[in-house]
Amino acid sequence: MDNMFKVCGFFTGIFTVMFFLGDMPKTSMLFLAQTGFFVLLSYMKLSERMYLYIFGAYLTVFFAGFTYWTNFMMPLGGGQ
Repeated sequence: MDNMFKVCGFFTGIFTVMFFLGDMPKTSMLFLAQTGFFVLLSYMKLSERMYLYIFGAYLTVFFAGFTYWTNFMMPLGGGQ
């Protein structure tokens, strides 16, 4: 299971570079933090159950934040 967190860290690292090159510094810093989070967790050698609990908590926080952003912060009509 720890290898899957390394894979998540790899892909969020790729997104970090792409967002940085696309001139989106805030988003790239967010993904850099996620990359650090995933890579740090991958080396902790936790049990598989604990890895699943942490991933479930991560998804809960992500979906709550994404729902808040799309409902209250995003401009209507795609920003036009």
